[in-house]
Amino acid sequence: MTKEILLSKEFYDRKTEEVAIDLLGKILVRKVDGKRLRGKIVEVEAYLGEYDKSAHAAAGRTDRTKVLYGPSGHSYVFQLRAYHCLNVVAEPQDSPGCVLVRALEPLNHHDYLKKNRRKAKDSNIKDLCNGPGKLCQAFKIDLAQYGANLRSLDSELYIIEPEEIAPFDIMVTTRIGITKHSDWKQRYIIAGNAYVSGDKKTNLGRILKH
Repeated sequence: MTKEILLSKEFYDRKTEEVAIDLLGKILVRKVDGKRLRGKIVEVEAYLGEYDKSAHAAAGRTDRTKVLYGPSGHSYVFQLRAYHCLNVVAEPQDSPGCVLVRALEPLNHHDYLKKNRRKAKDSNIKDLCNGPGKLCQAFKIDLAQYGANLRSLDSELYIIEPEEIAPFDIMVTTRIGITKHSDWKQRYIIAGNAYVSGDKKTNLGRILKH
């Protein structure tokens, strides 16, 4: 197996928007059931701390959000109805920024992912992880992964550099499915990627060169 290169603490200890943009193209690894599931991060949203009314941190430090105030490079997982959502803690300690992972491009074990998705056994591979709830179901991520150290190869959930770095453009749009600060352009996607969520309308935005 090719050597896995983790992202550094310095990578995560930056402004949330910077971390969000640079997470695109990185590889999420989930160790489960004797497998190492891999997915390329193709869509994210930035949530900017206590002054961002759409962020969970707007409620301050609680039992639910305490991991956001800890060291960066850990996971913040929360449950939304029947689904779970994975976030990456950004910024230095006590500055509760986080990045929601909205979509992955699955790289291996596709049949296993379909089995985990239950209702998607016969679906197109492009639909397996094109949403925060979908990817958590496919990768078996739930509240047991709350606070996982994404900077450790010993963790059951971590993020690494891709083996090959291919250039891509980044599309910037408004965030999806929120009512507060819905005009903030804090959603970032790999432009033209077939595995992102949303539709033609929500996926139109400004292009950043990467």
